[in-house]
Amino acid sequence: MPTIRSSAQLRNHYNEISEFCHQNSEPVFITKNGNGDLAVLSIAAYEKLTGKFELYRLLGESVAAEQRGEVHPFPETLDDILKGLEQ
Repeated sequence: MPTIRSSAQLRNHYNEISEFCHQNSEPVFITKNGNGDLAVLSIAAYEKLTGKFELYRLLGESVAAEQRGEVHPFPETLDDILKGLEQ
């Protein structure tokens, strides 16, 4: 169940909300005038989330490259790399 707090609670109880975000690695949803306004989370949780997005993006690129026939077998690629190092 999501944790929801008002903007007034964020202002008046910032340390408690910050501690919750750090301990639980979950966002706290902040409302303004009764409507959803912000999602607050720790930097560590944010970096983990954006890291997943980057991984999914790279995997998508890999799948697309494979579908276009742009993927080469690993031993062949390794040989090309080693030949480049010898030059």
